[in-house]
Amino acid sequence: MSAITSGISQTPEGAERELENQRDAARGEPPYTPAPSADSRLAASLKDAAMTAAVVAVLTVFFFAFRTDIAVGGLNLTFRWPLWLSWVAIAFAGRFLISYFLFRAPERAVAGVSKSTSVRPAKRFSAGKIFGIVMLLAALALPFILNTLLPSHNRYLLDLAILILTYVMLGWGLNIVVGLAGLLDLGYVAFYAVGAYSFALLAQNFELGFWVCLPMAGFFAAMWGIVLGFPVLRLRGDYLAIVTLAFGEIIRVVLLNWTDFTGGPNGLLGIPKPTLFGLEFKSGAGSFAEATGIPYSPIQRFIFLYYIILALALLTNFITLRLRKLPIGRAWEALREDEIACRSLGINTTNVKLSAFATGAMFGGFAGSFFATRQGFISPESFTFIESAIILAIVVLGGLGSQVGVVIASVVMIGGIELLRNLGFLHALGFDPTEYRMLIFGLAMIAIMVWKPRGLVSSRSPSAIYKEKKKIGADLVAQGEGH
Repeated sequence: MSAITSGISQTPEGAERELENQRDAARGEPPYTPAPSADSRLAASLKDAAMTAAVVAVLTVFFFAFRTDIAVGGLNLTFRWPLWLSWVAIAFAGRFLISYFLFRAPERAVAGVSKSTSVRPAKRFSAGKIFGIVMLLAALALPFILNTLLPSHNRYLLDLAILILTYVMLGWGLNIVVGLAGLLDLGYVAFYAVGAYSFALLAQNFELGFWVCLPMAGFFAAMWGIVLGFPVLRLRGDYLAIVTLAFGEIIRVVLLNWTDFTGGPNGLLGIPKPTLFGLEFKSGAGSFAEATGIPYSPIQRFIFLYYIILALALLTNFITLRLRKLPIGRAWEALREDEIACRSLGINTTNVKLSAFATGAMFGGFAGSFFATRQGFISPESFTFIESAIILAIVVLGGLGSQVGVVIASVVMIGGIELLRNLGFLHALGFDPTEYRMLIFGLAMIAIMVWKPRGLVSSRSPSAIYKEKKKIGADLVAQGEGH
């Protein structure tokens, strides 16, 4: 019998059968390898949670456990152990839930998740389109909704919505450079500053209105985008990021030191407000209230500013979506995927990069001119590197190349921090969210990168299709590192 078995094992069929048996044994089938115990998943999750809690406890002990206040004769030290322990407990619970239900979930659940993110046909009315339509309708009716439901907080919430839409527009402009073309830009705030100062200087020196200076500000910003594009034509990755960072700082330093032209650290005052067919939103003769017969209210100017930035943001989104379907938009995405392949196909990568920088800079200039007319005062302190970091974080967290993701990230990151100020129980615990704004930013980025490494909206709809439109899964989307 043994001779027959050895003879079978020497045949190709017998060798294949024996190899299959060895593979089954390696999978953990008894009696070769014992199956993992049921408690290993729970124990491993508790271990991960304990390590995370220990790291959080060490890193936050000086932020939450102690507080120093200036007192007579020195500093007054206050201990806040309950607040510190609360954050450690939150870190422990959050890490345990993520580890137990996501990282160490059974293989079937993980496989199901991976299958759900694979390539699949796009529906006629996808969730992204429905969400976009709902958000658009809500944005159009927002001033009336706030006036009806929250009349006492109407002005504050409307001003917050204007701020969020400004960052949405900036995020969509940077998304062209980073998300579509794959060129990492850390100095995008420079175009924001060029647009703001262009409008302010033109309005003050030549007595031009907002609507005349708006396209000119975008044009000047686009020209500076081309100026930035020329030195970085052959740079990729980290080198490109360093050059763009230096460009942003150069613009800020020039604005700070050119006192005779830009006002230096004192900034520029008396920037005119936008008008509606020459009618100003004020009380008295020649005002909007007098021409229309509507009683004057200070909220009218905020409503007008809200619809201006909403129109500019929608224009940015419309042009971006249309450009994606044109040859230049497809060239941007091809450049993001593989620059060498673009050159082999005959695409002029020089023009593609310059067009991406110029287009993104133009929208940044539009947003800068609106910022100047909204504030009425600008200074170099409003255009620091931290602004570029926030805009880039919005694009990355929302999902590179995703328009809807930028909107969600802007609402969460900009609106969320502002709304935290009104939570009274946080102040009762001795926690002021404004003091830990950047810490909350960092924690949010870490949480989203752990949960969704490719951003909140990771799948993409290709601009060019063949026979059937299919969404591209997250694992097939390039990261936009410029190489």
